[in-house]
Amino acid sequence: MEKVTAGQDALGSFAPTFARLNDDVLFGEVWSRETQLSPRDRSLITVTALLTGGIFDSSLSFHLRKAKQNGVTKEVIAEALTHLAFYSGWPKAWAAFRLAKDIWAEPETEPDPAAPPQNPGIFPIGEPNDAFARYFVGQSYLKRLTDGDLPVFNVTFEPGCRNNWHIHKATGGGGQVLLCTYGRGWYQEWGKDARPLLPGDALTIPANVKHWHGATK
Repeated sequence: MEKVTAGQDALGSFAPTFARLNDDVLFGEVWSRETQLSPRDRSLITVTALLTGGIFDSSLSFHLRKAKQNGVTKEVIAEALTHLAFYSGWPKAWAAFRLAKDIWAEPETEPDPAAPPQNPGIFPIGEPNDAFARYFVGQSYLKRLTDGDLPVFNVTFEPGCRNNWHIHKATGGGGQVLLCTYGRGWYQEWGKDARPLLPGDALTIPANVKHWHGATK
């Protein structure tokens, strides 16, 4: 999931606490929680809640578009809205269909998952990072670059891919050195604003510091 800044953009100076809860907790944590709900499930639940509540402003448009990004097909959203029409109201379903029809007609901008990943960097991409996929939103690739006791990895993030909030635990030493070798990304520590990453940026992340990082859209 790419970093959401809607709260900061719209209300950062007026309601900074609400903006932080929106961006860092709701979208930074709840949407990334490792539970039984997939991003697709969360999208369908959120669309249902907004439609039932009669909310048809930019919030519903945002979450319909997010549902599409999370793998909800045209056929599935049509079936879901039809089902909701009987429980939430026919006019509400009509209003949602008007938005959904335009959103699912928009051209796809996400990379083709069947296409081989491009590698403009200096290190090999490696293999799909399947062993750690549950800690990521989106597709990443992993290549170990060193042997021995000092592990160095090249992790490649597809556009929009990020890892979840996490901590590198240690009682002494430890931590992580993060080098951005190509592309554009985000890094955020818990309780602080996200900062952009550009090629050549180097970060030292102390042990036991909660953080996440990933690629821009």
